[in-house]
Amino acid sequence: MEKHAVAMVGLGVMGANLLLNLERNGFSGVGYDANADAMQRFAQGPAQGRRLTTAANWQDLAAKLERPRKVFVMVPAGKPVDAVLDELTQVLEPGDVIVECGNSNYRDTARREAALSAKGFNYTGMGVSGGEEGALNGPSMMPGGPREGYERLAPQLERIAAQTDDGPCVTYIGPGGAGHYVKMVHNGIEYGDMQLIAEAYDLLRRLGGLDNAALADVFADWNRGELESFLIEITSRIFRQQDPASGGALLDVIKDAAAMKGTGAWTVQDAMETGVAIPTITAAVDARMLSAIRGERLQAAQVLPGPPAVDTGMGTPELIAAVRAALYCAKTCSYAQGMAMLHRASGEHQWNLPLGEIARIWKAGCIIRAVFLKHIQEAFTRQAELPNLLLDPFFRDAVAGRQEAWRRVVSLGVRAGIPLPAFSASLAYYDAYRAERLPANLVQAQRDLFGAHTYERVDQDGSFHTHWD
Repeated sequence: MEKHAVAMVGLGVMGANLLLNLERNGFSGVGYDANADAMQRFAQGPAQGRRLTTAANWQDLAAKLERPRKVFVMVPAGKPVDAVLDELTQVLEPGDVIVECGNSNYRDTARREAALSAKGFNYTGMGVSGGEEGALNGPSMMPGGPREGYERLAPQLERIAAQTDDGPCVTYIGPGGAGHYVKMVHNGIEYGDMQLIAEAYDLLRRLGGLDNAALADVFADWNRGELESFLIEITSRIFRQQDPASGGALLDVIKDAAAMKGTGAWTVQDAMETGVAIPTITAAVDARMLSAIRGERLQAAQVLPGPPAVDTGMGTPELIAAVRAALYCAKTCSYAQGMAMLHRASGEHQWNLPLGEIARIWKAGCIIRAVFLKHIQEAFTRQAELPNLLLDPFFRDAVAGRQEAWRRVVSLGVRAGIPLPAFSASLAYYDAYRAERLPANLVQAQRDLFGAHTYERVDQDGSFHTHWD
């Protein structure tokens, strides 16, 4: 029986494409799926003519693999992962490597890694970003777990990852659930980025009067400069897509109710637990939840008055330039919040996260890939323990030179009644972070008065309580 280099459990689009990527890069593989139809489609379709086969059952999967075995798992997060692991641990042996590639909660990954390590298995929780195209042609990958497991996987992962001028888009992230934590924060930044782009579109459409063709040209132009990124590029393509059914633009017939799969909410929840402010990402999650109550919004639109029409005081080219500058500033804050969250988590969990390397592996393959990330990588090369991206000289100066346009754009949105939750949250974050004194002294006084929670003083050490008049 021919022995194969890797196995893939879960032959949905992502799992099948990742296995095809592995085979194309020289690693023969075995596919398995609990859904017999999915396995048959794979065997009779993309697996034809390749060094790929399928397994009849769990025992057959194990028997067809070289030792130490390497098994990738790409199934929905939660109970399906635990069910697969229960089966695998009955047919694999100590020293074998299991790689879980879905969007699992990092706490589940840490739990699984501890349990499987105790049994002698190398368990890697690996975030994979790039969608189905990335899985097939080169994703960005964030593996966490025992370093020994990563070293055994490195020959495969470095070959199938997206490639840049300074290496493959994969690196060892850290122990336990570190890999899935970094992927979670990646997705949180993605939420912020997408919402900011949507708000820029709304401003240019409603205040600038730009139609879809003009918007496509604007975003294509932005994609040739400092905003160059995958999300800006696909946004330009979206504006040009026609709908055969209606004969008009497809975007105009898509319902304005955005869905979520959970990683954005996890990011917000974890930030609250660890005490890191991520208002742009939180605003993006809130915006999706507000979009989901479309029925209520349609009713409210009939009864809640807004402001009168406003004059922007700008010509169309000036408005486009101002929104571009505001988007850059707000995007900087979104990334600053995500990187600050990683910085805090690295210390709390003792992961020693390589922040510069994380920025590097996000430069290609993943959804938030952007030219912008080169400057983030350079920032953490200059100062590995940089607490906030806004303190780096490059980003400090970049925002300073654009903030007047940023403030003008947010003000225009407020005056016109156009919701800009992520733009506004980013600006408030920037102003709060640079504030020498915040009104939190009053909050502390209130807490002490009604709950005797005590407060600290700026002129004395220790905690104090006052019997308030």
